[in-house]
Amino acid sequence: MTFTMRSGYTDAMQSESPHDIPAAVKDHSTSDSGVGFFEALSGILEAVGDSAILAWNTLITVLQGGISPRDLLAQMSAIGADSMFVVLIVTTSTGAVFALYAARQAMQFGFAQFVGGGIAYTFFNELGPVLGGVALAARSGAAIAAEIGSMVVTEQVDALRAMAVSPLRYLVAPRVLAALIMMPLLAIISDVCGLIGSMFTSRMNGVTPSVYWESVRTMCHVSDVRNGLVKACVFGFLIGLSACMQGLSTEGGATGVGKATTRSVVMCVVLIFIADVIIARLLTGVGGH
Repeated sequence: MTFTMRSGYTDAMQSESPHDIPAAVKDHSTSDSGVGFFEALSGILEAVGDSAILAWNTLITVLQGGISPRDLLAQMSAIGADSMFVVLIVTTSTGAVFALYAARQAMQFGFAQFVGGGIAYTFFNELGPVLGGVALAARSGAAIAAEIGSMVVTEQVDALRAMAVSPLRYLVAPRVLAALIMMPLLAIISDVCGLIGSMFTSRMNGVTPSVYWESVRTMCHVSDVRNGLVKACVFGFLIGLSACMQGLSTEGGATGVGKATTRSVVMCVVLIFIADVIIARLLTGVGGH
């Protein structure tokens, strides 16, 4: 699979700002398999470098207070509030299904007192941030890529540069910061909805609410919630950054916007699961239980 970054990213995002957005890599597709492998590897490495530069410049912009509060609040509303319904449906349904299987086995083998705690532990540490992140990537990540991609192909980004407005400060930083702020909140909502959905399903299968919540109180700790929030912060940053990168790399009109949107969702989901493995290992080694 060849990873490509579009040349429109370079043309569209040139700026006189000291914290400019990095130049994008060129299309590395080739018919020769041997050369194609090295072209693909080069494209991946250059894309990683571009992402790192963009992340660093975004961080500098945020720390310097270069974001308008109005823009930040607007993006928080668009990214977080608009994704909430998807998160509610996904996490409540997942919790209900998990409890359906767990409660039946628990009643059969006599470990009903562990159902609530087991499900809560799973949601706090894993399912809450991961499901919330996937929902955010599918809903808001795609919207970010499509919006910025449309601005690139219609030369609105060039117009921003002509008006001496930094695209990084105006387009990228508010969206990345908004995703970083809203993702932990969505993770908490995911946890609550998952537990409520699993509680009702457990009750229908013989596990009383008192037994369920006592199990949650006994088996789960504040550190479990903390671990989930750490993951959520990283996921939010990756989603915002990747969606902006894919939007800025758009070229080719409406077709290019569609491709950028698809790449954004795919890249966000892949990055979520890769980061999940790394963070889980680090948190477990540091003090997880």
